[in-house]
Amino acid sequence: MTDFLGIDLAAAIKAVGYLGLFGIVFAESGLFIGFFLPGDSLLFTAGFLASQGFLDILILLPVCFVAAVLGDNFGYIFGKKIGPAFFNKEKSLLFHKEYLTKASEFYEKHGAKTIVLARFLPVVRTFAPILAGVGNMRYQTFLFYNFIGALLWAVGITLLGYYLGRAMPDAEKYILQIVLAIVAISSLPSIYHIIKNREIFRKK
Repeated sequence: MTDFLGIDLAAAIKAVGYLGLFGIVFAESGLFIGFFLPGDSLLFTAGFLASQGFLDILILLPVCFVAAVLGDNFGYIFGKKIGPAFFNKEKSLLFHKEYLTKASEFYEKHGAKTIVLARFLPVVRTFAPILAGVGNMRYQTFLFYNFIGALLWAVGITLLGYYLGRAMPDAEKYILQIVLAIVAISSLPSIYHIIKNREIFRKK
């Protein structure tokens, strides 16, 4: 099965169950400490396990979806309430006040796309909702695209693992290669968008 830092994800998922999956997806979606967690491979492996009868797909899907939505919401609220405190001074050790303005401009113009596309970029997806809060993106806009992103990422990748597991009896032999391919392919649109719009951060 898929290994992450020497940990058998399938065995870990069986051990932690739905509650553990909820916590991991929540943490990676909006907590600073969650950026190192294996979101894509975890969701895919969980879906695969559901196809083999170890988990109930009808329970798994809402668990992952709700965790992704709530995690992003936590990150947004954290960024909105705590984030601006870093910009109280004109200059600090790590930030300049102009960074807040640039973040606000970026999310005002590209926020909708960013919230969705960031779901498919490890590390980026953890900090995207926090930056959206710091940049004062309208909550209604954030919430709408948060739902879309969570649906495509949490539900989409889980279902991919589920249906692939049902269609390929020997998929377990190639699951690591499949996960790596999915992560790489799903990241391409996000990487393209970031590169295309990088000039925004070079202005001023």
